[in-house]
Amino acid sequence: MPVRYQPTPNPNAGKFVVGRPVIEGDASRSYFSADQAASDPLAAALFEIDGVQSLFMVDDFVTVMKTADADWSTLVPRVTSTIEESLP
Repeated sequence: MPVRYQPTPNPNAGKFVVGRPVIEGDASRSYFSADQAASDPLAAALFEIDGVQSLFMVDDFVTVMKTADADWSTLVPRVTSTIEESLP
């Protein structure tokens, strides 16, 4: 199933619906830096993308907060392909 991007009410946050679990169970994970995300392969890969500021991961989606100067037209395809390539 392809990853789907959904805008949110916050113009700096985007929801990426994966269609399969990114986090098992009822847990969630938030990362605010690449250092915090270092032990999570998906989060670490997402932080390699210029413009990614923070991540919230739960169930079957990832919410990406972008920096103010980043543009969704550039980020969406990069985030989408990174998620698709990073999950088994």
